[in-house]
Amino acid sequence: MTVWFWLGLVSLLASLAIALEVALGMARMKEIGAVEMLPGNTGPRVSIIVPSCNEAETIEPALRSLLALDYRNLEIIVVDDRSVDETGRVLQRLGKEYPNLLVYRIDELPPGWLGKTHALQFGAERATGEYLLFTDADVSLEETTLSRALHHVLSYGLDHLALFFENVGGGGLLNAMFIDVGGGLLLLFKPWRAKDPKSKYFMGVGAFNLIKTATYRAIGGHRRIAMHPIDDVMLGKLIKRSGFRQDCLLGRGFVKVPWYGTVREFINGLMKNTFAVYRYRLTALVGGILGIFLIGVLPPWGLCLSGGPARLFFGSVIGIRLLSFLQGFRQLGLSPWYAGWSLVTPYLNIYISVKSAALTLVNDGIDWRGTHYPLAELKKYVLR
Repeated sequence: MTVWFWLGLVSLLASLAIALEVALGMARMKEIGAVEMLPGNTGPRVSIIVPSCNEAETIEPALRSLLALDYRNLEIIVVDDRSVDETGRVLQRLGKEYPNLLVYRIDELPPGWLGKTHALQFGAERATGEYLLFTDADVSLEETTLSRALHHVLSYGLDHLALFFENVGGGGLLNAMFIDVGGGLLLLFKPWRAKDPKSKYFMGVGAFNLIKTATYRAIGGHRRIAMHPIDDVMLGKLIKRSGFRQDCLLGRGFVKVPWYGTVREFINGLMKNTFAVYRYRLTALVGGILGIFLIGVLPPWGLCLSGGPARLFFGSVIGIRLLSFLQGFRQLGLSPWYAGWSLVTPYLNIYISVKSAALTLVNDGIDWRGTHYPLAELKKYVLR
């Protein structure tokens, strides 16, 4: 048996295992739309905290969706984190229109913090709600989302609930990258197991992280992850590791985000945090790249260059990948023909991983929203 045979067999077995685990796991996850609204639509006070830094283009529709929520026992806190665009003027105008919108301005970032984590902590310290909802300045919520989420939290005695968001906009390649990266994160974090107290798996989503205020204070807020680029997921890890109960639901149709407008923006946006997913370890980076190569890059080449059973193996891997992306595009309401881009995205994922690591190492840290964060400081906040 040739090397091609064994490579094809390993690729096929790995692809089957991954596809089955993700598909079965996602089937176990509940849709927020299947959760009833809170009876009487009354419940504990919620403080919604929105950090914003140069978000003039997206923050008004995002805030209007929050102001339109049919859950009334809430306050909305916006933290303008050193914006230099028109964000401040937009917030000032909305503040006059909605007196219940609380706007704070940060002019200086204290040492030992990323801008976003500091803004989240800053807002949480001024919140009066029994629950905190952390969301982003480009997120739009369907009006019943919070009521449904609270009903789920109260029904199951949860301390934390995360909702996955629906990406809106973009063409075939951009959404193929969204599906590919999302699938990788699903495999890595296994969010369908977050609700199991005995499981080590956890989840957090920046678009919708609802947490009990007492729980947030008990874990020390964002201080332990003050300089972690993927603070949303790590907040979920802190909560789970501290023994609190959490769950993650699908927010399709209820939590919408225009994540990135173009492929270039998508790639540039992931430069700051991709190496952090690997915990800034080159060994983990190499392992991840080899995995992408085995199930994403190698099969089309193996199909062309091999023969016999190996060609059948590689062809099956490609078929599994195309079917997975076809289902993803169908759920997004986009043309299934876009699934063909799934043969391109592995190359881009490898490029993002390598470039993210290279830039972080060469620049001795990351540059984010006009601020440089040293690598030595970033590594101090990696959660083991």
